Amino acid sequence: MKAVIDRFEADYAVVLFGDEEIKVNIPKKLLPPGAKEGSWLKVSFALDPEGTAKQKEKISNLLNKLKKKNLNP
Repeated sequence: MKAVIDRFEADYAVVLFGDEEIKVNIPKKLLPPGAKEGSWLKVSFALDPEGTAKQKEKISNLLNKLKKKNLNP
């Protein structure tokens, strides 16, 4: 997917994604060095099954701790 930096506002870049020009504010510090208004970006997203599994485990552990806490006040 491609996106273009439309403008900068404070610490954010207003980036327009795809043909529909979906507007997203992105922190400047996440942009590549040299990025400026009018710069085109190549953007991709990929699922991270391992990260997802770790997050589910973390949430499950937190829920179990809360349940135990409620059973033994």
